[in-house]
Amino acid sequence: MLYVLSCRRGKMASANAYKLRCSIPGHEMDVRGLASAVFPDGAFVSVSRDRTGRVWVPNSSPDNGFTEMHSLSGHSNFVSCVCIITPSETYPRGLIATGGNDNNICVFTLDQSQPLFTLTGHKSTVCTLSSGKFGTLLSGSWDTTAKVWLNEKCMMTLQGHTAAVWAVVILPEQGLMLSGSADKTIKLWKAGRCEKTYEGHEDCVRGLAVISNTEFFSCSNDTSIRRWLVTGECVQVYYSHTNYIYSLAVFPNSQDFISTGEDRTLRIWRQGECTQTIRLPAQSVWCCCVLPNGDIAIGASDGIIRVFTPVEDRMASPEDLQAFEDELSKTTIDPKTGDLGDIKIEDLPGREHLNEPGNRDGQTRLIKDGQKVEAYQWSVSDDRWMKIGDVVGGSNQQTSKSVVYEGKEYDYVFTIDVNEGGPSMKLPYNLSEDPWLTAHNFLQKNDLSPMFLDQVANFIIENTKGHVVGPAPPAGGDPFTGGARYIPGASDDRPGFGGDPFTGSGRYIPGSGPTPSAPAGVADPFTGGGAYSSAAFRQTATNIYFPKTDGVTFEQANSSQIMAKIKELNGDAPQEHRLTEELLESLERLLVSVSEPNSSKSPPTIQEINLLWKAAHWPEEIVFPVLDIMRLAVRHPQVNESLCGESEGVQLCNHLLSLMRPEGRPANQMLALRTLCNCFGGRHGRALLMAQRETVLSRAADLTGVCNKNIHIALATLVLNYAGCLHSQPDLEAKAQCLSVASRALETVQDKEAVFRLLVALGTTVASDQTAQDLARSLGVNSQISKYSAVSDPSKVAECCKLVLKELQ
Repeated sequence: MLYVLSCRRGKMASANAYKLRCSIPGHEMDVRGLASAVFPDGAFVSVSRDRTGRVWVPNSSPDNGFTEMHSLSGHSNFVSCVCIITPSETYPRGLIATGGNDNNICVFTLDQSQPLFTLTGHKSTVCTLSSGKFGTLLSGSWDTTAKVWLNEKCMMTLQGHTAAVWAVVILPEQGLMLSGSADKTIKLWKAGRCEKTYEGHEDCVRGLAVISNTEFFSCSNDTSIRRWLVTGECVQVYYSHTNYIYSLAVFPNSQDFISTGEDRTLRIWRQGECTQTIRLPAQSVWCCCVLPNGDIAIGASDGIIRVFTPVEDRMASPEDLQAFEDELSKTTIDPKTGDLGDIKIEDLPGREHLNEPGNRDGQTRLIKDGQKVEAYQWSVSDDRWMKIGDVVGGSNQQTSKSVVYEGKEYDYVFTIDVNEGGPSMKLPYNLSEDPWLTAHNFLQKNDLSPMFLDQVANFIIENTKGHVVGPAPPAGGDPFTGGARYIPGASDDRPGFGGDPFTGSGRYIPGSGPTPSAPAGVADPFTGGGAYSSAAFRQTATNIYFPKTDGVTFEQANSSQIMAKIKELNGDAPQEHRLTEELLESLERLLVSVSEPNSSKSPPTIQEINLLWKAAHWPEEIVFPVLDIMRLAVRHPQVNESLCGESEGVQLCNHLLSLMRPEGRPANQMLALRTLCNCFGGRHGRALLMAQRETVLSRAADLTGVCNKNIHIALATLVLNYAGCLHSQPDLEAKAQCLSVASRALETVQDKEAVFRLLVALGTTVASDQTAQDLARSLGVNSQISKYSAVSDPSKVAECCKLVLKELQ
């Protein structure tokens, strides 16, 4: 018999209702995992996107708070999950295991900040962990597998899911293990073999929790919680959440439980009913755990851990409770997020509607107060309506006619995040102002590098719908002096219609004359020319964007400017690196011969190629024009074979990767990326980069946080070229890395050309590959890119985005 339960009026006495005990602002970014520790008593561990874990112990102060015992570091990327490994004779206090976006699992003792050991083997993010008897550890990953670890070794890999494994648990008896996946299924494993598959959820399974030897809970993006018998029957379905449910935890009585999700809430379930809903001033409530004394800890996207208690003596002071309620009331709620369920905001009643009591805990009610719409939630324990925020439109920008900032009125006040994890900054702007001057003043005021100028100015222009004073300075022109400057990899020639949107130049087609103009709407998005097909004039929506399997290269250059810069810098080079006039002439001959790699000019000699390799090791502060020649040279068949061949290729790869360090110079980072992209133009270069894929893409992904649009375009092109080579191959591990890097890049990239190339890379990766599509869905690619379907300029961004979304339906 299947019972479907929903959230009804709470029956708990108000004395047992949970209230805030304390707030712990211990992390700088989202708190993604929590686990109750075995020792000290009452302690727990948290992990965060800020790449750290932290151990918290209760303190004896009157505020009933927690003190950080120490911080855990060891991951090179976001930390996604945590669990406590059962105590053993060797480690009587147990161990802490953490999983991260660096694909690793770090294992710590409770009193050391560095890992005792690290487990490697997963090919993508480790997003869930569970421990069993005798030190067994079970991990789940975006690479679609779960792994069983014991004594620092992987004992078995559980393969069978077709998308990311978001949740794993080890059942207390019988050696049974469970995994929940973005493929919507749960699998039961015994001795490494799948014994049973549970179907019923309609979207990604995000969490699992053990009830007993024979029962367990699951939660899903489909907003439901299910109770299962291990034998396979779903015996109950619980509904109350209005958005994705991320985590579950069971109380010691093995019947009651808690859940958290994307609807900003913690929900407490007693005897099968949702008896209390606690709303949080954060969008995503990622994780929860039940402490031994019955208190609840939750972690959210605002980086704050909050602990709730049903015991009056441990509750926060009236002042702190009021402060928490005030913080909640000031939050803004976008009705598009689904936080408000199916409530319609049209024809709303006034404040008098709040005189009527609610009929269940957590019930939401919207009222009009003048021109504002406010949201309230019914609290059974307090017998009153509590304000939970103001309802706003879908835009994150403040675009009212006057926004007050520091005592002055502005048309816009933007929030700028320059560094991942760093504090955000406010940028006020009026439409009558010059966006370039405003950007310049903003960078000076906040002591930021001038290299961000283009990024900030273009951000202002894009987000004010083009209402700017005067024309923007031309690309390559100094926005203050208007003078031209040397830009590595740039050309004097202006790309016009017919220019390749990736390189700016027309694509070489043997035997073709000037590029013909194309009818509106059917131009090739890569060349700008007429699409090759009599079907070009059809009005139907055709996918002209992906899969794109021919490599995209950076062709343009101004040879005279490159050599002038090399000669200028050569005079200042250290004596051991300085080139003679004869060597400079030799380098110039090489540059001329590789500028048109398919021309009849004399090919580069071995001596010239060796000279280029030697010059590429100039000091980092002056090497960039040599890298520009390297970028052009690797397109030439002979240079490609010589530098990318079996013996020299790894050296080239390592040298370029060393220049791509996140703390390196932006010009070198960009040109190293462009050189790697151009290596795809030759057979030897392609073979080299496919062999070095994991290392190259990992280093490239570290540059997503660099605020430079040219680097982002080059990075996006590199991912696109890999996607093109992998398109017809069944290498899920490689495609998973492409998807992961593209997804990570889209979190920070602003430039529309870079976004377009990343979308083409995504489309090429998932086209005609069901497994890759499932993996992309499990990574949340759909929701991540949907906003680009509304981009109007350039139109190719929205068109390509819609086609990718169609593939992922």
